[in-house]
Amino acid sequence: PERIKTVSAKLLAGGTVRVQSSWPIAGQPPRNVCQTEDRGADVLLDIHPGTGEKLHLVPRIAVLGVGCKKNVSFQMLEAALAACKKSDVRYYLLGQGSNTLFADEGFDGAVICTRMMGDVPRIEGERMTAPAGAGLTALGAMARDAGLTGLEFACGIPGSLGGALYMNAGAYGGEMKDVVETVTCLTPEGTVETRPADALAFGYRTSVFEQDGSCVLSATLHLARGDKAAIRARMAELLAKRREKQPLEWPSAGSTFKRPQGAFAAALIEQCGLKGLQVGGAAVSQKHSGFVVNLGGATCADVIALTEQVIRVVKEKTGYTLEREIRVVK
Repeated sequence: PERIKTVSAKLLAGGTVRVQSSWPIAGQPPRNVCQTEDRGADVLLDIHPGTGEKLHLVPRIAVLGVGCKKNVSFQMLEAALAACKKSDVRYYLLGQGSNTLFADEGFDGAVICTRMMGDVPRIEGERMTAPAGAGLTALGAMARDAGLTGLEFACGIPGSLGGALYMNAGAYGGEMKDVVETVTCLTPEGTVETRPADALAFGYRTSVFEQDGSCVLSATLHLARGDKAAIRARMAELLAKRREKQPLEWPSAGSTFKRPQGAFAAALIEQCGLKGLQVGGAAVSQKHSGFVVNLGGATCADVIALTEQVIRVVKEKTGYTLEREIRVVK
């Protein structure tokens, strides 16, 4: 109620409002509060597409960077986090949101987006320094154009640099841990630290940032000189593989399950006859069973129920325990 009063006061004072859908529509590219081109909205009204009735009011502070005409500074992020802590408001740091699913009832707190935070990425020699909000695919293209190899695996990964470091993202034999030299972060205590790669506890889809709650501000990647034509060809090859094997025609949060040791999630799911299994608007992709896709009107509850059913059946039939790779925020 207090937040609604604050929102109402902003609107009465002449504030602007933007309406958006929380789940993307089948056949259209995924959207979230960070990926729109809003310029100046003070309040976001998030309409749940399944019913058209569930409204989530999100104050402008919850989308740091959306509505701004220039990049947001690290100091603004520090101030936002400090304000949340001082007011005892929960917060969630969000990059591109490509691997994140919010509960249907919304998130009672501030969602702070880092997509427009920091300076423009730069290259010096074989090193690339970029802010946490930089898109991973864009960084890969930038490295390619500079004749630097090492980020080919990132081609087509829709997340941000910060999110990729948080979970040690990877594909086609490459991972973030292979190219990171240092990461500058903001600790939960409010101090800024620059940490070397060997202090980041990288593992399969995890890192120290997931464990200690520090926020990635920027990172320096150490790449290598390569042949531009060869780099371009490798990226084209990987993009073609993605289009051929992944259900890019449907909205999804990417690979839904982590790879269990000694097996592949997609193979186990298909082996158990679960390809095409559907709960509400969510379904195990017919094209790649490692993906849960939104066939239209899917809710977070649908996705959770479906993944839990998949996890249970795979455990019963194969003995392997699958774990969700997507982050569910409640």
